[in-house]
Amino acid sequence: MLKQALEGDCVFAVGRETKQGDGDGESTISPVGTAGLIRASREREDGTSELLLHGVIRVKFTEWIDGEVFPCALIEPITCERLEPDQDQAAIRTLKGAVEDSLVNLPDEIRAGVMAMMDQADEAGLMADLITQQLVQDVDLRQRLLETLEVGKRVAVLCDYLHQMPNQ
Repeated sequence: MLKQALEGDCVFAVGRETKQGDGDGESTISPVGTAGLIRASREREDGTSELLLHGVIRVKFTEWIDGEVFPCALIEPITCERLEPDQDQAAIRTLKGAVEDSLVNLPDEIRAGVMAMMDQADEAGLMADLITQQLVQDVDLRQRLLETLEVGKRVAVLCDYLHQMPNQ
């Protein structure tokens, strides 16, 4: 799969696989994933590779193609509606405040680095995605946020999570 992507446009989609039951059951792929651009790839001695993958857009897996060596699907891009400018700016301020509060016990240089990363986002949906990538470790919540297409709802869920972080 990696060889095919590198020989082509350096893009492939990633979906979350879950197993039913106690892990021995049938596996399924979540219906929403991410198309990513391979920014760097380094093959290890054991034949596996280390990748730097940049998520580009949410995608919906529409049909699985049989007969391929690796899982292969048709996909459709999913776009999220942007908030109105005033709502977007309010959501950005809310996100920044929630992140600042959640990082209060960390060293200054870590807080400064996270805040600088957030300053690169000029809209709330992108900022929420950057924060999720950096601060959310819970895979179920990450998938839920990926599948939450309404930016306002995604910001609310993420802020709720961030407000609970210092208490963990």
